Amino acid sequence: MVKEAVKYKRKKKLGSYQYGSVIFSITLALFVIGIFGLLLIQTKQLTTQIQENVEIQVYLNKNVTSNQKNRIQGDLGSRQFTLRKDNQPKITFISKEEAAKQFIADTGEDFTEFLGENPLRDALVININPDFQESTTLDSIKTNIESINGVFEVTYVDSLVESINKNLTNVSVFLLGFAVILLIVVVMLIGSTIKLALFSQRFLIRSMQLVGATSNFIKIPFLKRAFVHGIIAGILACALLFGLATIANDRIEGLKALQNEMYVFGLYGVLIILGGCIALVSSQRAMKKYLKMSLDELY
Repeated sequence: MVKEAVKYKRKKKLGSYQYGSVIFSITLALFVIGIFGLLLIQTKQLTTQIQENVEIQVYLNKNVTSNQKNRIQGDLGSRQFTLRKDNQPKITFISKEEAAKQFIADTGEDFTEFLGENPLRDALVININPDFQESTTLDSIKTNIESINGVFEVTYVDSLVESINKNLTNVSVFLLGFAVILLIVVVMLIGSTIKLALFSQRFLIRSMQLVGATSNFIKIPFLKRAFVHGIIAGILACALLFGLATIANDRIEGLKALQNEMYVFGLYGVLIILGGCIALVSSQRAMKKYLKMSLDELY
């Protein structure tokens, strides 16, 4: 009898419920959010790589001197529209001899044999800062560079830039909308799971009210446990994501290059905090409902 009483007492401990299913449900929901978060990070990295490869070609006059080439390259390297990596401007000088060798290697035809000369020009290839990749801005940059003494012509693939900007905008809008919908669904799922878990505690809650316990006294144990369970679920979801990412990186070549470690660890932190906060808020809402229930509604 004593053992049964102790067992019954433990089972009816304030704030306790079958938390295994709750942690499992929250972990699964956070894992889905985490997968989508990794997808967003990889999409952002891919977008950055695409934008950093947008180039304009600056062709120089044939009679330009070495000093003029260096001056033009230095001038363009100091402009804001030039992409910088490790504090160095991304400008590549391609001589007309190098351009001829590359053309012959690509086509298999030596045009210098029947022309008798190399008609190509020395060129500077500039990677453009993503902040300056609007079509109107690129047109302005083109006009500005062509006004520099020693520059013959400036070209870039306008249709490619417009296509990149349009597609990136469409992808961003789609991902943002899907993220909002996914977050709402996850919040509702976690809320329903916790509400069902607390349903078994409704009579204990009413008993505590009848003996004079305040609402805060009743709620605090439930809220503490819900928050801890949310944190545990977040940690488990992060462990699953880490395992999935490790397997994917080993099997898919080049995938790791699209994962920014700082963003990934930031995502892990967000998932842990999100798990605790959603569980806490959901538990608060469920407790508010059960504390206001009438005796008839409890049955």
